[in-house]
Amino acid sequence: MAGTRIVPVVDEGLGNSAYLADLGDGRALAVDVPRDLRAVRAAARRHGLTVAFAADTHLHADFLSGARQLAAGDGAQILASAAGGRAFDHRGLADGDEADLGGLTLRAWATPGHTAEHLAYLLLDGQEVLGVFTGGSLLVGAAARTDLAGPEQAEPLARALHASLRRLLTLPEETPVYPTHGAGSFCSAPPGAERTTTIGRERAASPLLAAPDEDAFVKALLGSLGTFPSYFLRLAEENRRGPAVLESGPALAALTAARVRALLDGGAQAIDVRLVAGYAAGHIPGSLAIPLRGAFATWLGWLVPEPGTPLVIVADHGQDLGEVTWQALKIGYENLAGTLAGGLAAWEAAGQPVAATPLLTAGQVDPAAVIDVRQASEYASGHLPGARGIELGALPREAARLGDQPVVTMCGHGERAATAASVLERAGHAGVAVLAGGPPDWAGATGRALEVNA
Repeated sequence: MAGTRIVPVVDEGLGNSAYLADLGDGRALAVDVPRDLRAVRAAARRHGLTVAFAADTHLHADFLSGARQLAAGDGAQILASAAGGRAFDHRGLADGDEADLGGLTLRAWATPGHTAEHLAYLLLDGQEVLGVFTGGSLLVGAAARTDLAGPEQAEPLARALHASLRRLLTLPEETPVYPTHGAGSFCSAPPGAERTTTIGRERAASPLLAAPDEDAFVKALLGSLGTFPSYFLRLAEENRRGPAVLESGPALAALTAARVRALLDGGAQAIDVRLVAGYAAGHIPGSLAIPLRGAFATWLGWLVPEPGTPLVIVADHGQDLGEVTWQALKIGYENLAGTLAGGLAAWEAAGQPVAATPLLTAGQVDPAAVIDVRQASEYASGHLPGARGIELGALPREAARLGDQPVVTMCGHGERAATAASVLERAGHAGVAVLAGGPPDWAGATGRALEVNA
């Protein structure tokens, strides 16, 4: 069945890809699907497919798996590593085990490294390899991180990953490679935006695979690892236990201003998902600004450390509240108290306090007052002269060290800067402002050069 159609379903926000493999009889194999199945199901409908099998390459740390949801709603058989110890019905596979997909075969290869129980899956038509689903092992120009089981496991797993990649390289050069993690995923650090590759291309072009020996590979891999959200440390166990099956699509209750006030007084957290300009003009004091976009889930999980915290959503009219809820649910944030009915206008009309944050242009900013909250690699590639680099994920614990001087937060476009300002305001800092735009915008407006870290 050469030419089998394999459809990527990309989550740009988390930087991941799920896949639908057309089995040729109206059924499909789904690989590494998230709990938010909207895009997967839409792709299946578009191609006239019913999902019959749901395979997970590993116990995911960055999202909750949708395999149990597919089993409950679509009757799919779950395929996963037997070594993963999953506590729900599935077919456990070990190295070399095969699953008959009805004409095609799925063969499991143990590829430990990103996780200890990691599998890659070879999709076979007879003895012909139609493709390999590599999960978090072989990526486009990279390999996934090995430190999610704890720093003490990072090097042993990196050495295991070296062997796993060498095994994958024994496949024919023309073999298509379908990784789960890609650009934008905090599980990896790929250099480009391409999502799929081939064995031959990776053998020829991957910097990690060019390492002369195992020690050099381990040094290069571990040296490339950046920070990651703390929620990564708990989701693998939630995926092992199995995410709860959702009986219906989520909906947010409409809350009066008085009810929101009571919830906030009782320990709930207001999450303001509006655009940066709207938040800056006025917001509930103490709210956390996370503008609604693809990366919403990442920053929610990074900055609200307790998933059981009741969340009150503050949105503008017309914003997609379903997108808010699904992004929260796919990383295990289920305590969604509701949304402020009538938005901030209703809050003001009820006589509740409103705060504002200045939104500045390039000419209004002293670079020495700037806190650049992008990732360290972004900061190093070009920042305002004299600006301090503090990653957004580190800002809650660094806030107390900033003193009382006025600060201006900035990022690449403004969304993370608004979030950073809200973090600092919640920590009691006065005199916080947000710089609209990123370093290139500032350089273009001022005619000054950016600093680059060697």
